[in-house]
Amino acid sequence: MTGPVIDLGELRHGPDPVPLPRPPRAVGRQLRCALVLLLVLATLVSAAVPPPRPATVTLPAQVAAETLFTADLFVVLDPDPEQPTRRRMSAFRLPDGGSLWQTAVPVQGRNWEITAAGDTLMVTVHEVLPPEPSVLSLAFDRGTGAYRWQQPGHPTVLADGTVLLQSGADEEPVSLRAVDACCGAVRWQLADAAEYVSFRHDARGVDRLVLHRGKGLTEVRDAITGVALARADLRPPEGGSYESVQVVNGLLLASQRAPATITAYGLDRLDRRWSTTMTDPIDFIDDCGPVVCARRNGAELWGLDPATGQVRWSSDRWAWMIPLEGRLVSTAARPVVVPPQPLVVLDPMTGRELAELGRWELAQGGPDGPLVGVRLHPDGGVVVAELDVRAGKTRVLDVLPDVTGNCQSIVGFLLPCQLVDGSYRLFRVPR
Repeated sequence: MTGPVIDLGELRHGPDPVPLPRPPRAVGRQLRCALVLLLVLATLVSAAVPPPRPATVTLPAQVAAETLFTADLFVVLDPDPEQPTRRRMSAFRLPDGGSLWQTAVPVQGRNWEITAAGDTLMVTVHEVLPPEPSVLSLAFDRGTGAYRWQQPGHPTVLADGTVLLQSGADEEPVSLRAVDACCGAVRWQLADAAEYVSFRHDARGVDRLVLHRGKGLTEVRDAITGVALARADLRPPEGGSYESVQVVNGLLLASQRAPATITAYGLDRLDRRWSTTMTDPIDFIDDCGPVVCARRNGAELWGLDPATGQVRWSSDRWAWMIPLEGRLVSTAARPVVVPPQPLVVLDPMTGRELAELGRWELAQGGPDGPLVGVRLHPDGGVVVAELDVRAGKTRVLDVLPDVTGNCQSIVGFLLPCQLVDGSYRLFRVPR
């Protein structure tokens, strides 16, 4: 049987040619799609899981304790369980929370506070039980907790590290005594110095004292040496006396209600600089950075030029003001029903609103630290956010569990927040 012939070419003897790879089957495409889908799902799941929180440190304290946080030390005054009028002071190293020392405070009282003055810790007791004076300050070594000395009065740290003790209760005249923090040695003192005292602070501490002696007689002294720099009778020209005299923006500002007037004096010479009359009584005057803030009659807030007293802006929209990074942070004058209040950023020179930061309670940062806001989370714990005042932006950092919301100021990028049992937990704020 014959038919068409297909020419296969010449047959050769030799190795078989390498076969070409077979084309992929359709099932291969399905496998690759499945792998891509699994990769996407894994990515979504990992994104939903929060990153591991950095290790935290818990510092023991009772609910009624007084506390002090510094850059390297946490100090706590706990009530004695057996005698509530006594206190036990403990110190812990930061940031690891290691225990350093513990000591008993050798007096009894009802109201307490702690102040740091160089390598000295000052414990002040108000309402001291007899026979001690009504206000007493005790000094302890910061490194060891060893008792150093005690003297009557409330302490203020001066610019050179000296401690100024202020005595006088109720209607008694104020007496002043500047002492060395290390040993309590007296540098200078004034008995019955004034009816009340105002301070000027610089970056290191108090450097000027203003003594208000009554009937307008005012005296300015160098806080370090106690030397008098200026004296003047600051009674208004029409007679009477100013209702309030305070130090703001390096000026001595005296105010009266009828007529509603603010008069500014230079601090070191008490020379009259300017006077501004308002249409309504003045409730308070405050430092607003490059301007002086004055609220009149519980309503309108004015921003005054500190050099001339000229009114730069006024508004009835804002409550308190905090000067930060060349801006003003404020809340609305009409509070919301549910705290915290919404925070806004204002231009201090014009009063114009620049940004809204949201509803936060402020945990003030240190000179090199961030401004941090906190608020309660509806499911428990506290939300923490960094508030960028210059940019007018908010960045949520974390949700801290088991925290009651009592978060103190930032210390070296550590945020101490109180737990239900009174202890504190340290959270590291991202840089």
